[in-house]
Amino acid sequence: MSTEIERKFRVTGEFRDHARDAERIVQGFLSSVPERTVRVRKRNGRGYLTIKGKGDSTGTTRYEWEREIPPDEADALLALCEPGIIDKTRHYVPVDGQVFEVDEFHGENAGLIVAELELVHADDPIPSPPWLGPEVTGDARYYNAALKAHPYSQWLE
Repeated sequence: MSTEIERKFRVTGEFRDHARDAERIVQGFLSSVPERTVRVRKRNGRGYLTIKGKGDSTGTTRYEWEREIPPDEADALLALCEPGIIDKTRHYVPVDGQVFEVDEFHGENAGLIVAELELVHADDPIPSPPWLGPEVTGDARYYNAALKAHPYSQWLE
C-alpha cells in the first residue's frame, strides 16, 4: 500500500516563467464517492488507473494506488466514466529543492489554478514562492472529483 501526503494551494501570481516542464492531462472518474475514487488518466499518450482512499481529517494524507495501463484501455475506460471530464495542464515548478505540481484547468474549470506539493512527512516545511496563494488542503471543492461535478465556472465566490 502507498500513502500520499500532499498540501494544496491556490495560485495567485505568475509561476509560468519558473516552470521546467508541462503536460496536458485528461482524466475521468469511474467512482467519485469520498470513501474511494477510481480515476482514469491520459498523460503524454500514456494511460493510468488510480485508486484513492478517503483522506484523513486534515485532507493531507490518504491511500493511493496507481498503475500504468495501455493507452487504448485508458480510452475505453474514459468512455465509461461518470459525466464531467477534467482537462488541465500540469506545470512542474521547482522551488527550494522541491517541485510544485501546478494545475491550470481548462473547460468549465478555466480560471482555476492550484498547486500541490507532495511531502515525505505531513509536517515537512513548505516553501512559499511569491505566486503561492492561500492553502486549500482538505477543502473538498478543490478535489478533481468534485470539480467534475461542480466546476469552478459555477462557483459563487
